[in-house]
Amino acid sequence: MARTAAKPQGSDAAAAPGDAGKPPERTGRLSAEDWAQAALDLIAEQGVAAVAVEPLARRLGVTKGSFYWHFPSREALLQAALERWENVEQEAVFGTLERVPDPRERLRALFQMVAHEYQSHVIYSALLKALDHPAVQPVIDRVSKRRLDYLTASFRQTGLGREDALHRARLTYSAYVGFLQLNLQLHQARMPQEEFEAYVEHLARTLVPA
Repeated sequence: MARTAAKPQGSDAAAAPGDAGKPPERTGRLSAEDWAQAALDLIAEQGVAAVAVEPLARRLGVTKGSFYWHFPSREALLQAALERWENVEQEAVFGTLERVPDPRERLRALFQMVAHEYQSHVIYSALLKALDHPAVQPVIDRVSKRRLDYLTASFRQTGLGREDALHRARLTYSAYVGFLQLNLQLHQARMPQEEFEAYVEHLARTLVPA
């Protein structure tokens, strides 16, 4: 249900002569969260294997000493990045949805939210391609189980029986993962905006009980 979106545009201000390619200057000490978020950004762009100390330090405009102030190793950074994605981003989604009392409206809101939340899906797709990494597999297992459990519970609240709710949850999640495969891994041509919005609405009408 995620849609490939255009990359954010840069600043309108012209770069000063000789500044092209230079990392932004840092005026304060970076936190562990800054490093973890930078690692997630790199995973979204280039995959798990691209996470390394030197390129991240260049990107952040700091020395490697800043990294070792917070993390003993690259693996520790990767673990922190995965935990950040699992906890912070997932909590933002589920926390927002819990404020919607009606289960049908909550499911429709989930479809809309998921359809327009880009980076988290790109990260998820990148992690699916790195399941042989020992730090990645447990995170994907937990995230997938939590999402399926949430969908199943929401479908149960609409009045479906346990088995029907589980089947509907699996069908919904399969549609999500399949769309990611088509758009982010098989590089299917992007839908025009109007067509994409109609597709999301069709999914909601098809999968959310009336």
